[in-house]
Amino acid sequence: MSERLNIVVVEKDPDRARMIVDGLLELGDHKIHIISEETALARNVAERKPDIVLIDLTNPSRDTLEELAIATSPLERPVAIFVDRSDRQLTRAAIEAGVSAYVVGGLQPERLHPILDAAITRFHMFHRMRTELAATKRALEERKTIDRAKGILMKARGLDEEGAYALLRKAAMDQGKKVIQVAEALVTASELLS
Repeated sequence: MSERLNIVVVEKDPDRARMIVDGLLELGDHKIHIISEETALARNVAERKPDIVLIDLTNPSRDTLEELAIATSPLERPVAIFVDRSDRQLTRAAIEAGVSAYVVGGLQPERLHPILDAAITRFHMFHRMRTELAATKRALEERKTIDRAKGILMKARGLDEEGAYALLRKAAMDQGKKVIQVAEALVTASELLS
């Protein structure tokens, strides 16, 4: 972890916050913000645009855990939650909320480095997977639309599938558009005329 990170630490207890900051500063010259109040947490976190959020909870409830996880936007940045005790439901709630690391046994300075590395790595891995999944879904939807447009052309012009696609591609090139844009316009026009 050689790069300088912008880290937000959510901790109510000033002594524990100081211990966490000292532990983080031993890892490098990071920019660290302490947030001691959970009110307006989402706004406070968003304003600071952190690279990672660390949350230290002594005895979390499921509601508190979910609120904190949602407020720290775990789908936008890595979030590591440290708890002193947990159970299966709390763990599941944290993971389902998108938390990158859920550490039972509290926040201990000597464990910070590997946990930060793991949380950041896991976040980036899941972010890549979400991006790939969204691209795949989009490609499937586009394929369905193009297939519908080909079907419309096949029926209206008596073309085979290859001829219908060639006509879509030529129209796209002539108009300086993508094939999907022409296909969407054709499908929309066909729906209006039906």
